[in-house]
Formats: sequence, C-alpha cells, structure tokens
Amino acid sequence: MSGGRIAQRLLISGRVQGVGYRDWTVATARGLGLDGWVRNRRDGGVEALVAGDAAAISALVAACRRGPPLARVDRIDSEPVALPAQTGFTRLPDA
Repeated sequence: MSGGRIAQRLLISGRVQGVGYRDWTVATARGLGLDGWVRNRRDGGVEALVAGDAAAISALVAACRRGPPLARVDRIDSEPVALPAQTGFTRLPDA
C-alpha cells in the first residue's frame, strides 16, 4: 500500500444484471474518486476492482449493498488485491 491507497475485488450477487448496475457503479465510484473497473460475470453476478482511500471504498461497498433502484443485492464478497496501475473507473466487457 502506498499513500493510504488500497484495492479490493468485489463479487456482487443477486439481481444485478439487466438493471443498470454497472453504469450505476461507474458513476458512484467516480463520484467517490475511486479507480478501477466493473463488469458482468457469466454466473449472473457483477465483479468490480476498486482502488483508492479505504473510507471511499467502504462508502462504495455500502452503496453497492443498495444498488440502483431495480437491483436486489443478496451478497457482496470482497478480498484485498494489488493496486492496479490504472487511473479512472471504467466498465469492462463481460467476463
């Protein structure tokens, strides 16, 4: 960790595809000043890698538990990962 930045990989399950979850995540993460990406997974979940200040990541995870209006989040698993070199927050193709 450098400069107080950390990174987390999030696996979000529930009704999170087809409800605008990825675009909502991009907007929310950018608003919190986070770097990383989000994408749909073949298993029906959403995966995100987020990097930044620990408090901002905690705020994103809390927001992700609610999600956009049509989403239903059943579970969020997270694990620490290496900081990405990327800056900004983007939506990746499905994995």
